[in-house]
Amino acid sequence: MDILYEKIVRPLLFLKEAERAHIVGVGTLRFLSRLRLLCRAMEYYNLVRTQRPIQLFGLTFPNAVGLAAGMDKNGECWQAGAALGFGHVEIGTVTPRPQPGNPRPRIFRYPKAHALINRLGFNNDGADAVACRLSRTRRQRSLILGINIGKNRITPLEKAVEDYLEGFQKLAEHADYFTINISSPNTPGLRHLQVGQRLRELLGPLAAARNSRAKNRGERPIPLLVKIAPDLSFREIDGILETLIELGFDGVVATNTTLQRPVYRGLSPDAIGKETGGLSGKPLESLSNATVKYIYRVTEGKLPIIGVGGIDDLESAERKINAGAHLVQLYTGFVYRGPFLPKVIAQGLASRDAEWI
Repeated sequence: MDILYEKIVRPLLFLKEAERAHIVGVGTLRFLSRLRLLCRAMEYYNLVRTQRPIQLFGLTFPNAVGLAAGMDKNGECWQAGAALGFGHVEIGTVTPRPQPGNPRPRIFRYPKAHALINRLGFNNDGADAVACRLSRTRRQRSLILGINIGKNRITPLEKAVEDYLEGFQKLAEHADYFTINISSPNTPGLRHLQVGQRLRELLGPLAAARNSRAKNRGERPIPLLVKIAPDLSFREIDGILETLIELGFDGVVATNTTLQRPVYRGLSPDAIGKETGGLSGKPLESLSNATVKYIYRVTEGKLPIIGVGGIDDLESAERKINAGAHLVQLYTGFVYRGPFLPKVIAQGLASRDAEWI
């Protein structure tokens, strides 16, 4: 089936402009999600459940493989995730108010490097529309749903916390966990929120809002994770980790796309991409793995890590796990390798874990 995708389906999709192909892909998954009997049959065949449950931040994940934020920005097709073999899906990035994002074209393919560059700019329908859409879906589900939230482009940094609090409040009813996205390179100034006092001023009120909501409802607090960039220095990462641990955050997603243009398989940086925006895919893998490894070492494995970046087969997923990731997420690898990749990776990782039991 992988051969069918790579030899026939992908070439046809790649005839379309990249964002147009993305829209077709989301539309196909949205249609699949409405065919509940077919979804359940595919889920029975494709959803790998690990012999030893994966317990992280109070949640039970059926397997270690998730769909990264960026594919389903508006909560339109996440229900099809289990049918493809994903154990969790992260939707978004969702901002409080709708926004169109940056001008097109804004997604670019680099097939020789199995890479993408995007400068989408948090294009999404807004928190109200996404919450309404999620409220129409059944609460019972086979996978974990994460919601990735961000600030609107027009919101100044000094008021960013208001956007994140609004997103949290509007979507908390539907999220199994939240990822706080402060690392996209495509919203001007956003990455400044990752460091120093701005980080503490952002995350402190979010932690308080989360804890207050849980206390008032008599529920466990919704897990909060932070998604960081691969372009940080180790000293900057130390500052982030110190803040996360102090405020009781539950984990970190490492990493977002990179502004660097690493040499990959002898391809020059220009060959990988002259366009501005965040680079994802295979050239990102080493940067992402280095960040994951550093976080794991500094925290002695006590802060759960979702590893993202450059995963397109079992071997690259294992490298991420070996670096210290507890879970992995796919996006660009999914685009290049097709819809059966999650099952292949989940099956391989589950087999590896079973050998250790």
